[in-house]
Amino acid sequence: MKLTKAQKKDRSAKLAEELKSASGIFFASYQGLKFVNLAALREKLAPAKARFRVERNSIVFHALENAGIGKAPGTATLKGPTAVALQKDGDLVEAARVMAAFEKEFPALKLKACYSSDAWYNADECKKLATLGTRTEVLCRLLGNLHGCISRTASVLQAPMRDLAFALQALHDKKAAEKPA
Repeated sequence: MKLTKAQKKDRSAKLAEELKSASGIFFASYQGLKFVNLAALREKLAPAKARFRVERNSIVFHALENAGIGKAPGTATLKGPTAVALQKDGDLVEAARVMAAFEKEFPALKLKACYSSDAWYNADECKKLATLGTRTEVLCRLLGNLHGCISRTASVLQAPMRDLAFALQALHDKKAAEKPA
């Protein structure tokens, strides 16, 4: 579809606004995927609060500049057909898991890069993100570790009282056994 310069500027401005409000942005090569596969990926990304869309590289490039994100560190990020997955207020790890799992299932999809919290991640780092626990899982592990530390501290603090009670009970039993009946 042929776009006029004004239409390209409008699309770039709209995409820039979406990029500013996104918590995570994934860049992927989709060449060789069928429309049905792309629709399946969009369905899988929906629970992770991410939208997958195909956009022209020039529009994405200008939108990144307009959003204040700047250029991707790798030169291959915006080479060839590129699709963008924008995540709104979701867990970055969850979207990375979906993208990595889909890449394993359909090797035609190739993760190129990811951007989140003023940091760029290359393809390997995106795959490492997918192996991390979700925010909820990490918080649960942290809570379990904190609970363990507190319970061990309480046990150590209670040990002298417990030992004193055992010693007094042993002394009482010894005195009771020594008394004539």
